[in-house]
Formats: sequence, structure tokens, C-alpha cells
Amino acid sequence: MADVVLCLGTSLQITPACNLPLKCLKGGGKIVIVNLQKTPKDKKASLVIHGRVDKVITGVMNMLNMRIPPFVRIDLLQIIITQALSLDKKYVNWALRIASVHAKQAPLPFVKSVEVSFSESLNMKGAVLDDQPFQLKRRTIKSAKPFDILLKLNLSAGCTCSYTNINIPVDFEISTDCLIEDKDSIIQDLKERAMKEPYYGRTAVVEKWAVLVPKSEVSVHAIVTNVIEYETPSEFKAPPPSNGPLKRQHEGLLDAGISWMRTKARKRVTRHRRFA
Repeated sequence: MADVVLCLGTSLQITPACNLPLKCLKGGGKIVIVNLQKTPKDKKASLVIHGRVDKVITGVMNMLNMRIPPFVRIDLLQIIITQALSLDKKYVNWALRIASVHAKQAPLPFVKSVEVSFSESLNMKGAVLDDQPFQLKRRTIKSAKPFDILLKLNLSAGCTCSYTNINIPVDFEISTDCLIEDKDSIIQDLKERAMKEPYYGRTAVVEKWAVLVPKSEVSVHAIVTNVIEYETPSEFKAPPPSNGPLKRQHEGLLDAGISWMRTKARKRVTRHRRFA
């Protein structure tokens, strides 16, 4: 078992998970609890900090002279275009659907609405999709040239950007070839670009494939929906260099707005022997 178990932001009330940290005590380990409220396991801990986890971690990272990297949130969605010929074989009846990658009926909580428009070459009226599932049905003449569907995704509250745009090229001569990119490298590239440049809402295609029955084309898109940068609060800024001990130099870095408590149950008793 571990020498130290950190319990961050948990009430330690749900079994059996709440009892897992106690296993380290049998091997001489220690428990550290960081939570705003008291927990049933506080008496078993060697150190209890009543405070916000973000504030505690920020103080610790500052003491270690380490910078917390930005958090980049990336959400995935799939765009499905299904088509079928009309009975007279002159038109193509097609449907557009913006769905979750988990299931077609699963909600998309980060998308508030979708504005759909088309390239100028196609004389077709746009639409605004306010309700989920986001889907649109249209009819196009069979001999129509390839065109673009322009999607404006209005993102929900909590996202850094208010909207993002996705351009979907449409060609009714669907290829059966699959496009499967290195998903991890694409997502990592999106994260790095989001941290360097102020524009959020970047998108990238990570997968694309065709379905024969019903005839459809599916593409999976990754979207940067949020970027959170962590700055060192003024109360955590390190004092000027001093010749004093390290403990004194960092005194107070973790004390702002945080209640400390060392539990009596885990105090170590030391015995001093006298030698003649």
C-alpha cells in the first residue's frame, strides 16, 4: 500500500470507496484529507485541511516553484448525413443530424443551438435548430453539384467561446473509404494550439466513415470548448529571498483561507532515552 493517501474534495461517505484509504494505516501509512466540510474519517487522518482543493494545490505548486498547466477541455460530436433517392429517382432526400458520440439519442450538453446555412451555389434556405436532437431534412435534385453545409454551433454557458463553425462538404457520391486519424495526436495538437493562441473553439476531424445501409456518411469532430488558465493568487506569491530557514520563507503560503488541523489520533509518540 501507499505511504500516504490523499483524499481531495470528497466527503468520504460512500461505501466501499470511503474505506479504501484506511487500508494504508495497517502498513504504517498516513491519510491526508482536503475538504471544505468535516468527514467521518477525519479522526483517522494525520492531517486534515478544511479548504478548497484548488487553493491548496495552488499553494503547494507555488512552494515547489512549479506552474500548473492550463486545462483544455475538448468535446466530441458526430455529424451524420443520411440520403435516399426519391421514388421517381430525380431527387435525393437527405437528413443532417448532429449527435453525441456516445449514442444518437444521448444529449449534447455543451451545444445550445445550431444555425445551418448552405454555400451560395445551392439555392436553399437555412434553418436554426433550437431543440435536441439537432436534425434537418432537405431535398436536392440528384444532378446537383457538391456543396457545403455551414454549421454554427452556439455553445452552452460555461464554455470559453460562445460559438464555433464547422464546414461540412457534401457529395452524394459517397466513398466507402474510411478516414481514421491518430485521435490522440489530433487532440494533443488541439490542446497545444489552444494554449498558445487566444482563439478557442478550434475543431478537427478525428474519424470519418461511410455506412451502406442506410446510405450515410459519419464524421467525428473534436472541439476545444474551454480553456482554464491557473494564475498564482496574490496571497500565494512567494516572499522575497531570505537567509532564513525554508519553513519560515514559505510560512503563510498555504494558510490563506484554509483551516488546518492535525488529528491527535495519529500523532507519533517519541521516547527519549537517557544515556549515562
